[in-house]
Amino acid sequence: MCRSPLLSARIHPALLALLLFAAGGAARAHTSNLPNSPASYRPDVSFTLETHIGAKGMTFRGVGSGIDGVDNPALKVPVDAVVQITLIDGDGAEHDISVPEFKALSNHVVGMNASTVIVFRADKAGRFDYFCTLPGHRQAGMEGRLIVGGAATTQVVEASDISRDPADVPPPVGIRGPQQVHFTLTTEEVQGRLADGTTYTYWTFDGKVPGPLLRVRVGDSVTLTLKNATGSHMIHSIDLHAVTGPGGGAAVMQVPPGQERSFTFKALKPGLYVYHCATPMVAEHISNGMYGMILVEPAGGLPKADKEFYVMQGELYTTGAYGQHGAQEFDVNKLLDEQPAYFVFNGEVGALTKYHPLHAKVGDRVRIFFGVGGPNFTSSFHVIGEIMDRVYAWGSLVSPPVRDVQTVSVPPGGAAMVELTPEVPGKYLLVDHALSRMERGLVGYLEVSGTANPAIYRSDYPPAPGSGH
Repeated sequence: MCRSPLLSARIHPALLALLLFAAGGAARAHTSNLPNSPASYRPDVSFTLETHIGAKGMTFRGVGSGIDGVDNPALKVPVDAVVQITLIDGDGAEHDISVPEFKALSNHVVGMNASTVIVFRADKAGRFDYFCTLPGHRQAGMEGRLIVGGAATTQVVEASDISRDPADVPPPVGIRGPQQVHFTLTTEEVQGRLADGTTYTYWTFDGKVPGPLLRVRVGDSVTLTLKNATGSHMIHSIDLHAVTGPGGGAAVMQVPPGQERSFTFKALKPGLYVYHCATPMVAEHISNGMYGMILVEPAGGLPKADKEFYVMQGELYTTGAYGQHGAQEFDVNKLLDEQPAYFVFNGEVGALTKYHPLHAKVGDRVRIFFGVGGPNFTSSFHVIGEIMDRVYAWGSLVSPPVRDVQTVSVPPGGAAMVELTPEVPGKYLLVDHALSRMERGLVGYLEVSGTANPAIYRSDYPPAPGSGH
């Protein structure tokens, strides 16, 4: 890769900016949408950011100008301002910075104190991302916001959060006998946030992805009522893998818009089971968000856990490419070719990082009910920096758990109950170890608080850039 010696030099960023402006043609390689007048190259607003690796992962750290020491600071500028951002390499690794809404992308910086500059005109109001484009760096924390002017315009699409909080778990069944249990679910077609600036029309159970975790005891008689919202355009249904009977219930639960139907089944076998819509085209209904899980506890219940979480993986097949802003639509050809634009935990990009990270303490027994809605891809579920104490593979709760597991394969329509005990505080990443899927949205955070334990883990140096382990 060819790099300008100027950009790789150890040079004060202010001097670097002056040299770039004086260079004329060279400066234009790192600017965008500026008028031709040389006077326009004098920035109205300037910021300096330094790359940093620390307890919060990889970040941009503010330098001076009211943002000093702030990780991934919000950069506020007036509409139509000429903005200069100087990037200093503070950790010696390779980085860059991009503000794609304004077509601004820097050269790479490599080596301590190397610097580069981007200059652009912020000619539209809104809230826009800046981030490092190197694979994995944005997911590791190198992402912030540029806030231009007042209220956001249509460039930033505001939509409801359809992602289910992983802490939304019903209480344990405990020690009790079999009984009659009733559930009511409503199928809703809602426009929700797929990613920042991107929306999608999801098909859901109860307005969230995944649908609610249903929790019963083996031997319970379960009556399930499914209501299809009046505003729906599609027939919807439910197939529960915990059901013994035609279609898992779907044979009698095809519900037109504005109607409801019920059926009753006996929970014969304990386990963690997926449910989903089973109306043709079934894969389309699932991809659009119509999946969830039902937990059938064994007699006597499950062992006590300090924290329980509910996480499901899915894929979305959109007409637009990953990250494209605006309202995205379903692409049937991409579905049939098994070429998803997005891989997500709990329905949307950022669901388990920006909006609903998992929280636990050192020493907690952490239990994760993990399932794959799919509809097509197997997950290699892994928690970076942890070893799973117990894995109840395939959702079986009567087979002995496998112990001390690094990664567990979970097929579409399958599940696993995993347990781990964090020994060291910090941020742990939930991933599918098909790690390129991180670049399409698939990552979550388990944030563990507590006292450090240097006998188990001691950091004498910053971790290698981009290293998960």
